[in-house]
Amino acid sequence: MKKSEIPKFGNLQGLKVITSGSAIAGPFAGALFAEQGAEVIYLENTAVPDMFRMFGDVWSSEHRNERTMALDIQSPEGREILVKLVQWCDILIESSKGGTWAKWGLTDEFLWGINPKLVITHVSGFGLTGDPDYIKRGSFDPIGQAFSGYMAINGEPEPAPPYAPKPFTGDYVTALNTTWATLAALYRTQQTGVGESVDVAQYECLVRIQGNFLLEGVNSGKQPPRMGNKDLKSALENVQKCQDGNYVMLALGGGAVLRRVEKLWGLDGDPDFQEPHTVIFKEDGPRAEKFVKAAVEFCRTHTAEEVDRIMNENQIPCSIVMTYDKMLDNPQYKARETITEWYDEIGGRRIKGVAPIPRFRNNPSQIFRSGHTYGMDNEDVLSEFGYSENEIKAFYDKGVIKKK
Repeated sequence: MKKSEIPKFGNLQGLKVITSGSAIAGPFAGALFAEQGAEVIYLENTAVPDMFRMFGDVWSSEHRNERTMALDIQSPEGREILVKLVQWCDILIESSKGGTWAKWGLTDEFLWGINPKLVITHVSGFGLTGDPDYIKRGSFDPIGQAFSGYMAINGEPEPAPPYAPKPFTGDYVTALNTTWATLAALYRTQQTGVGESVDVAQYECLVRIQGNFLLEGVNSGKQPPRMGNKDLKSALENVQKCQDGNYVMLALGGGAVLRRVEKLWGLDGDPDFQEPHTVIFKEDGPRAEKFVKAAVEFCRTHTAEEVDRIMNENQIPCSIVMTYDKMLDNPQYKARETITEWYDEIGGRRIKGVAPIPRFRNNPSQIFRSGHTYGMDNEDVLSEFGYSENEIKAFYDKGVIKKK
């Protein structure tokens, strides 16, 4: 795809981004930029294609709207091409073991020597600083979950093992942090004219989202136990199985909500429920026992759709635990077009996937292109940077660039 073929749309149109790495934690940030109109070029390794290509149609989604090159950055010719790309772009996002680019001689100072206003975002498992033994470690999603403590608080109680929430929770959380942090750095750089370097450690992104679990753990010295769907303090296991075998999630807290649900379940006249309360705690004795029994019985005697409808009609927070087939039929999913379609260039067919989110009223996102084949845009990109057909052919011959 040529630059002239890229449509102009979104709040990030005019922004130029280079991404390099593999899998999800860093590269997915590029797709988020591209969905809002930024011009994104993804540099894939010439040694081996990105492993995420092996996961089926997801490549079509997580790299849509981007252009791609398969480039050997470490070769002299590849380094020369990278220099031209760095001169051109506003943002460079690289994902690798901590210190890899510096080891290649591509330090922040070297890159700023080429482009003083460049925002450089380094994404790694353990960060660029700290204990040298950790910095050089490799990481994937479950490694980040394990090291961050996130895995230790997820899963069923002992003796079941800790559980890594799917799919790729750590990677996607890291990509989201990468995106906002890069934009924060860009905002400041645009004010000062001075580039910034962002150090995103995958494990820290997961440490950051542990809320009261982490605060209580590090301040009290007590490790919260794994509870599955149970709650630390609430008596009710919020996920309940219904008459039809489907599940609902109940979120019952707050004085007004409890009054409504207790009336619905015929508990409002019971003396155990007269005292003001906003949560049904595990230690609430008869009140907790009766409340849990009523919840289980209500769900056991109604289908999931009935529970969902009745509860929400009474302004009581509840949702069916959605499966993918239910998403396709759900009126809210349909009305917002949360699941959309686009043409997949690799598979040669239309596929379904999630629409670009969040939504922008005045400058909406678009999908104009699916994820791309390996090295698909080598020629178009290089010709735009002044390389001739003969030079491009020589790059192929030397293995500086590749395609399939």
